[in-house]
Amino acid sequence: MSTVRTIPDSGARRAETALRTALPASIHLVVLPSSGSTMSVRIAGRRLRLAWGGEGWRRDIETVIGDSREKPDIVAAQRMSPGARKALDAAGIGWVDELGNAEIAIGSILVSRTGSVEPPSPRDPRWTPSVVAVTEALLLETPATVSEMQQATHLSTGSCTNALRTLTNLGLLRSDASRGRGSARRVIDPDALLNAYTAAAPKLNPPERIAVGVTWRDMIGGTRDLGRKFDDLGIDWATTGAVAATLIAPLLTNVTTATIYVNETTVPALAAVAARVSLKPIEGGRLTLRPFPTTCVEHLSTIVDDIRVAPWPRVYVDIRGAGVRGEEAAEHLREVSHAR
Repeated sequence: MSTVRTIPDSGARRAETALRTALPASIHLVVLPSSGSTMSVRIAGRRLRLAWGGEGWRRDIETVIGDSREKPDIVAAQRMSPGARKALDAAGIGWVDELGNAEIAIGSILVSRTGSVEPPSPRDPRWTPSVVAVTEALLLETPATVSEMQQATHLSTGSCTNALRTLTNLGLLRSDASRGRGSARRVIDPDALLNAYTAAAPKLNPPERIAVGVTWRDMIGGTRDLGRKFDDLGIDWATTGAVAATLIAPLLTNVTTATIYVNETTVPALAAVAARVSLKPIEGGRLTLRPFPTTCVEHLSTIVDDIRVAPWPRVYVDIRGAGVRGEEAAEHLREVSHAR
């Protein structure tokens, strides 16, 4: 039996506001009585179905438009991603977002607007580097005990204890009993945990990075060869982004860029690492060197096809914002990794 979705009141209000903001002042919008996963509005004498698409990632939008019983005419979201826009365009559905972007073509209603740049959202102080690291380990199916977490992440006992407590307080972990065998915590909903991690992790990424020039035709082969040089020099590293996603869950057929984490924290130190393997910083270079976002990413990395690869949740976060193809690769990675 399928679940009947309903649009939450907060989503309805935000959808209405986003649509009103996008429409010219001369167009009158009337909200009509409605129920279910869409709300009814009247624009220029025409009754239309408006839906709320949450954060506006392609995954969110596909959930909304997948309800064939109430296919919306317009979807509103917080920020419509390139992948979401592509899916809506293919479905012939108009869209708006809270940044003022809009593309609507319904009869005589034609709206095309480019909005503002999204301001950085504040970081939730509860999501410390230790909480992010423990979440990565949980998504890799490490048992939610202090001892297992300490072994997987190399964090201290106190850091693991506090991180597990924080995730429990956030409603992402549960203990079925206060004492005894049933007291071990467990993940309530892997999707909810990944969503919370995906929202928090990028805000803790160090901004330092350099792009370097490479002549590789095969980015995977080039990454493998460079990794061997790093190993010989004792440089800790792991690949992420398109190369890592292709190794874990092949989808992209033409990988043209590579991103590698190394154990350095400043731009001059990253440039020094590049120089040790005869690479030079260059604007627009196809290889990006970045610091490890946390020390735990290094410990949670694995070897795939002789290449050290960052943990898949981190790869998912890194590639999801890389345009339409990156978002598609990220969702494929999510599906493959959850199915294992």
